[in-house]
Amino acid sequence: MKKFIKVMKALSDPTRVKILKMLQRRRMCVCEVQAALGTAQSTASKHLKILEESGLIMSFKDGTWVNYCLSDGSQSPYAASLIGNIKHWLDGEPEIRDLIKKLPDIRREEICKS
Repeated sequence: MKKFIKVMKALSDPTRVKILKMLQRRRMCVCEVQAALGTAQSTASKHLKILEESGLIMSFKDGTWVNYCLSDGSQSPYAASLIGNIKHWLDGEPEIRDLIKKLPDIRREEICKS
């Protein structure tokens, strides 16, 4: 039951749902998530940590970058089920649509100048 509650709590925040919708389109680093949402880096990092701990997303290192992407669901059957469903949910919502439109213009190389 603990895994179920952890996944449901992770999805109870609109910002975290937005992050999942962005990550279904492409992998992103913290600075890209921050830029897309217009939040502080600490806030973006906190949301990413909660999503990762719930098994909904995973991170991997690529040189100096830490990338985030949707999980394969292997940590939790609840996460797996919701990841599969959320791909089909909310695309028509204006907030999600507007956020997804911004993604092609958000590039880590320009944000972080690294």
